[in-house]
Formats: sequence, structure tokens, C-alpha cells
Amino acid sequence: MAGPPNKPRSFMPSTASSPTAPSAPGIDYVGYALAIGGAVLFSTKGIFIKLAYQHGVPTETVLALRMLVALPVYAVILVTLLRRNPTLRQKLTPSLVISSMAVGMLGYYVSSYLDFAGLNFLSAQFERLVLFTYPFFTLMFGVWFFGDRMNWGVVPGMALSYLGLLVIFGWNLSTNPDGLWVGTGLVLASALTFAFYQHLAKRQMNHIGTGLFTCIAMGTAAIAAITQNTLWHGVASYGALSAPVWGYGLALGVLGTVVPSFLMNGGIARIGARATSSTGAFGPLFTIAIAVVVLNEPFTLYHAVGTACVILGSVWFGRADNRAKAKARTTQAAAAA
Repeated sequence: MAGPPNKPRSFMPSTASSPTAPSAPGIDYVGYALAIGGAVLFSTKGIFIKLAYQHGVPTETVLALRMLVALPVYAVILVTLLRRNPTLRQKLTPSLVISSMAVGMLGYYVSSYLDFAGLNFLSAQFERLVLFTYPFFTLMFGVWFFGDRMNWGVVPGMALSYLGLLVIFGWNLSTNPDGLWVGTGLVLASALTFAFYQHLAKRQMNHIGTGLFTCIAMGTAAIAAITQNTLWHGVASYGALSAPVWGYGLALGVLGTVVPSFLMNGGIARIGARATSSTGAFGPLFTIAIAVVVLNEPFTLYHAVGTACVILGSVWFGRADNRAKAKARTTQAAAAA
């Protein structure tokens, strides 16, 4: 299997990707820290979305509110990047800009809309656990479309995670089945699109850097979401929002979007899409704790067993994936020597 490409060493907006030069196979702790931080902060979005839904705000407006808060931040960062380093403009060929915009639409608009829509039917806890299946899709897309080698050692871990989802799904089906299939399908579709986005995003970041790509991708998705809500619900929909909803939108835009997007993309750039996806176990745990306290969602024995299976399966998946990658790097280094 081919060795990993050079990766940028910083998750902050940067002007170029500096190559790594590992002397021996090892764990990139900074990369994993960035990925974990991004997963935890991204996990808060379900809480803020559910709180906004309690005020009767439609899906399109909540998504647009999130992007309305985030868009100015990305615009300022983008302008700052281009002003500080004019050579960046040479990288922004029409094809790279258009492809980055398309990837951003997939990961931050299509995937987000599907996830937001699913939360109309699911609890914040179950939504996060369903969305957590995207590492499996990331793995399979890598094998099918991007030349990755299949690592069968991760399959038991993913099977355990899916078993946990089935436990909680069964409990929901017996207690509150209304909309369960629709909501689960929407969030699974979100996981699929986000997994594919991760592979495409890494290739874009290798060309233009993490910061520049993130600004273009998120900016494009933000404009799309704001346009959709304006066409569907009108400009007046923003003026009708209450102060608490604007507060949820602010938190959703900053804590649930801007900061974790740079953290997550920084993790992808350093440790790759598959390893980044395997760190998401921290997200469901954080979501569950907040959902129980803030949203008064139930947490039964079925939830505990199902969540434990999902988390343990993810840890199993991550360790098996890391061992396989370390072995591949060792083999490559030996062959080069």
C-alpha cells in the first residue's frame, strides 16, 4: 500500500502545507487531539438544533441561522489569508475553486441538511450514534474509490457498533416509532455523504491548504443554506426569531461549526480521513451527557448497552486501523531502505 502523502502541520489557516518527516512509525498526537476536539464540539450541534426546534423553527431556518453566524467568520479569515500571502491567489485556479466549492456543498450543506432534517424525528442521542457510523463508510469509500487497502481487522469493531445501534433502535421502535425509520434514513444518508466528503476534502487540502479550503467550502455551503431558507420562508423568517433562538444560532455557528470545522479538517490533513473518523467516539458520549441534562432525554439500560457497544466498537475499529497503517509504514520504510 502506498505511503501517506505529505500533510499540513497546522490546523489553523495556513498559506501552504508543510511536509511531515516522521523518522519512525508512530502516533500523531496533535492530529488526534485536533480530531477529538472537532468531534466533541461538532457533537453540540444536535443539542442546539433540538433546542431551536422546541421554539417551532423549521429545519431550513435553523440551518440558515447556523450559516448566517458562521459565514462572516469564514469571509474574514479568507480575506486575511489572501492579503497576508498574495501567492495563495496563484493556487486558486478556477478548477480548484469550483471543485472546493462542490466538495463544501457536499459535506457542509447536503450532509448538514440531511442531519438537521433527521433530528426532527430522532433524539439527539440516537442521531449522534447513527451519524457515528460514518467511519465504516469512510473505510469502504476509500477501498472502492480511492485505492485504499481493505483492513478486515476493523470489521468486528464496526459490527459491534452496529449491534449497539440496533439495540437502541429496537428500544425506540417499541416506545416511540413515529418517524423513526425516516429519521434514521436521513441521518444515515448524512453519514454517507460526510464520509465521501472526507476523502474529497483531504485531496483539496493537499492542493490549497486547510485554512483556504475550509473557508471556501464552508462559505459556499453557508450561501446555499441562506439562499434556500430565503426562497422557502422569506427574509421575514429571520426577523421572527426570538432572542433565545438567536442565542442557539450563535452557539451553533461558533461552537458547533466554525471552531470544529478547522479542528476536524486539521485532523484529516494530519492523520487522514479514516483515522479522523475513528476518533468520533468522544462525540456521542458528550452528546448523551448534555442531552440527558439539558433536553431531559431518557437514558435506559438499553441506551447504556447500545452506547457501550458503539463506543467499544469504535475503539476497536480505531486500534485495528492504526495497527494496519503502522505496519504498512514499517513495510514501506524497510522496502525503501
